[in-house]
Amino acid sequence: MIKEFKICNRCVMDSTDPTIFFDEKGNCNHCNDLIPRLEINSNNSLEALIQKIKSEKRNPKYDCILGISGGVDSCYTAYLLKKEGLNPLLVHLNNGWNTSISNGNVEKIKTALNLDLEEFKFDLTEFHELQRAFLRSHLLDLELPTDLAIPAVLHEAAKKHGIKHIVSGGNFSSEGILPTIWGYHSMKDMKLYKYIVKKFSKVEIHTTPTFGLWDEFKYKFFYKIKTVYPLNTFNYNKEEARQFLNREFGWEYYGGKHYESLYTGFWQAYMLPKKWNVDYRKATYSSLICSNQMSREEALELLKNPPFDESRIEKEKLEICEKLGVSISEFNSILEAKGLYYTDFPNNKKWIDFIHSSYKRLFKRGK
Repeated sequence: MIKEFKICNRCVMDSTDPTIFFDEKGNCNHCNDLIPRLEINSNNSLEALIQKIKSEKRNPKYDCILGISGGVDSCYTAYLLKKEGLNPLLVHLNNGWNTSISNGNVEKIKTALNLDLEEFKFDLTEFHELQRAFLRSHLLDLELPTDLAIPAVLHEAAKKHGIKHIVSGGNFSSEGILPTIWGYHSMKDMKLYKYIVKKFSKVEIHTTPTFGLWDEFKYKFFYKIKTVYPLNTFNYNKEEARQFLNREFGWEYYGGKHYESLYTGFWQAYMLPKKWNVDYRKATYSSLICSNQMSREEALELLKNPPFDESRIEKEKLEICEKLGVSISEFNSILEAKGLYYTDFPNNKKWIDFIHSSYKRLFKRGK
């Protein structure tokens, strides 16, 4: 039986997310969950967070680690930290897919703010084999290898330098909505990752870093390394931040959410809607609606346009195939095949949910 199409009365999330549900007012679970989280808690102010980072400083030079991609959120966070008197060590993970614009943005921010930068580069022969494996698995979470490597690199840098705080540009106001079925990579499920690698990879994987549930526990409780989100301590406006960065530092816009990476941009803008009927813009726009940065009417109007620029697709497809060593015919057959989800593979979702819920209960009890 085909599920009746339904769209939220408040945001623009709809039943293309198979896990969505609605209350008696016709509002969806996603915006109902997000709106309370957007309320600014006076006890969790930016000033309080900055003072906490300063008071717990362990490295004589650096106050914290900041992962920087060249995107608006991480670049604005770098400016914010510097403005507040902190000296963050910038860490950039280069998986070979950076655009020249994103590389330029990282360099502009680093130079203008006089910050040090460490760059981690993958063994691309191995990493491309990983990406081919995930492509051939037809799993929606194609970016799982990168999404596991990022926290691994940041936490290892923090441990190496004796730094207690990792600062993230992640924020509720522009990315607070993402259904788990669309973004299971956030669960850091090593059982799923290892299954895909073993079944679909043709070589042993040794050097690409990963970060699972045990690693999260180890760094948080043994090494006392915390991840903090300063953009959640005030009413962060992404468009205003973008304009500020452009005006002050010559920062350039890269053309779409996550298009600072060619592979991520292509996956989100083209592959997801074509293969999985997933339009990531619905989650992004819904977050912006809930944080009063966009009207629902404006979002609905924008969604009438395709999520990708048709004129760029063939060129980007050729570049991706050339880098990965995949033929156009194989790539097209992958695009046309049925898309799968984490639920179609062995996974640790129940165990991960249990651990997270147990931690939250303990944390609340401790408070």
